[in-house]
Amino acid sequence: MVRRDSPRTRRLRTDRNSLEKLHAESTILDFTPFGDPAESYVVRFHGKGIWRPPGGGRLAMRDLHEVSIKLGASYPRMMPELQWKTPIFHPNISGGGVVCLGGYGTHWVPSLNLDELCVMLWDMIRYANYDVDSPYNREAALWAKTQNEFRLPLDSRPLRDKLARDSVNRPSTSPELPTRPAMTASQRPAMAAEVVFLDSGEIIEAEVIESGDSEIFFIE
Repeated sequence: MVRRDSPRTRRLRTDRNSLEKLHAESTILDFTPFGDPAESYVVRFHGKGIWRPPGGGRLAMRDLHEVSIKLGASYPRMMPELQWKTPIFHPNISGGGVVCLGGYGTHWVPSLNLDELCVMLWDMIRYANYDVDSPYNREAALWAKTQNEFRLPLDSRPLRDKLARDSVNRPSTSPELPTRPAMTASQRPAMAAEVVFLDSGEIIEAEVIESGDSEIFFIE
């Protein structure tokens, strides 16, 4: 008799696969799994974030960020337990490393996979995602409202930066279409014939009426 994995085990394996795929598409993220299937991770982000050195000194850049992710017995019905392990200065991360995910904290979405969660965490690090109205760190919230020292986001790269870079550098294989010469006003009719659009079985009537050098569609 073949033993089938439980829904939770299948989900844990899906999350591991999603992180492996994310890692292959990113120069920013790497991770260490614990367990088989993994029930906890240490995820590392390599990119620009800020922190305040001990003694309340001037804010400084930091290039390595670690987050512990634990998938408890109630996961994925309940959200993972997140603990920030490295120093960070952010409105929605407490000094003790507790992370606020906004609405997800009270209304967790079980379909949210770990790769999507990591995108959210990276956006927090680089200040592409922050909430100054309900802060865990009020000092950081005030700073984010008033600062002009740093340009936000601190790091312009998306988490899947390999994928984004490859799509930009990939040469286009689409054939070039011939350029159609523009019609002059004298070549265009004053009023075009009726135009009929078919959408989901409905017939929508429209008229094309000339107005100067442009054409205006009136749709009923």
